[in-house]
Amino acid sequence: MCGAELQSLPEGVQRVARALRDAGHPHGPVMLDDAARTAQQAADALGIHVGQIAKSIIFRRKADDAAVLVIASGDRRVDEKKVDAIVGKTGRADAEFVKASTGFSIGGVSPIAHARPPVTLIDRELFRFEEIWAAAGHPHGVFKLRPQDLEKLTGAPVADVVQAPAG
Repeated sequence: MCGAELQSLPEGVQRVARALRDAGHPHGPVMLDDAARTAQQAADALGIHVGQIAKSIIFRRKADDAAVLVIASGDRRVDEKKVDAIVGKTGRADAEFVKASTGFSIGGVSPIAHARPPVTLIDRELFRFEEIWAAAGHPHGVFKLRPQDLEKLTGAPVADVVQAPAG
């Protein structure tokens, strides 16, 4: 992505694009025609399984007000008790907290290039897939990667942080 192309992107997507480039990641952000605020919307737009969407869920750790980022497979629900057992008691993060701590708005929170580095956990269920997609700092922005890339890009541990699938 050249400088002019990068400049035309929303600011959050520019931050993600720079972080990906600086890390030597082979895929830059892609802007979708329609918003992908939910995992299902993103999967539909990309023509992939909803589980291949690496959704970024932000919690607020009660002890120190730190942002806790859980990157989970789009077809799974985060189990807050499992998260709390790893990082300490958390609560819901409102839109203002998410924007202030990550630099991104809800619906476009990327797993990388945060305003302040969050405490991060990666859902092990993402490793069911060869290829996954994550938000790139804007509701229309996404980027392609492998679960192993997510570990490399974030330095975060892989953990069991989701509810067991129904059925």
